[in-house]
Amino acid sequence: MLYSQVRKQFARRTQPTKLAAAAVDLQPGTVLTAANLTLVDWPTNIPVEGAAKTPDELIGRIVLFTVAQKVPIRQNMLAPQGSGLGLAAKIPGGMRALAVKTNELNNVSGFLFPGSRVDVLVTMRPSNGRDAMTTTVLQDVLVLSTGAKLEPDAGGKPQSVKEVKDVTVLVTPEEAAKLVLAVEQGTVQFVLRNGADEDQQSAKTVELRELQGIREIAAVAPPVVRSHAAAPKASGEFEAETFVGTKRSVVKF
Repeated sequence: MLYSQVRKQFARRTQPTKLAAAAVDLQPGTVLTAANLTLVDWPTNIPVEGAAKTPDELIGRIVLFTVAQKVPIRQNMLAPQGSGLGLAAKIPGGMRALAVKTNELNNVSGFLFPGSRVDVLVTMRPSNGRDAMTTTVLQDVLVLSTGAKLEPDAGGKPQSVKEVKDVTVLVTPEEAAKLVLAVEQGTVQFVLRNGADEDQQSAKTVELRELQGIREIAAVAPPVVRSHAAAPKASGEFEAETFVGTKRSVVKF
């Protein structure tokens, strides 16, 4: 009798439940429909937070990440309701997406992928006659897309420069203003960083004179010239006593 009771309780606990899942492999930006959704059996003793019980709850939502076939779809995999399609669906509230023109150099030879983290540097020549300088504008910025791709190549294959004419990054409104100004005033360069490195370091502005080995020269005050005019003599001659630094001289005229 004890064995029978335990067996019944175990059977009730392990009885599968139905969860809405991907019927096929889904890519970011995919709009969920009845055709790409299905129901799968899922053990009740392994809860899935945010999962839907029926496909009807998910129809019309947009997928943010790659979802494999038969995997239950959770709410955190989907864009908020009314957030738009494609790239717009990947922008969290309060953030902005900004595209910057790129080339092979600042695209890190094609190894800059969606999901990469970068620092943004700008090189410019000030209008006040100072040397050219490079400064860090932004740090630890997320790359949303490279060209038209929203997801990196599964094999890590670099993209062709012809395919990547711009890189879209995720920034705050204030960071967007800084980046636009940097693009207008100088040359922007992306610096790839380790995705696990979130440190914000104090970045120093580098001037051309430092690369040339020239140290900053302190400004030297011009020599002080003090003059003392003597009273005119009866003959009509005048004397002027002048000092240049510590050197004294007398000029007659």
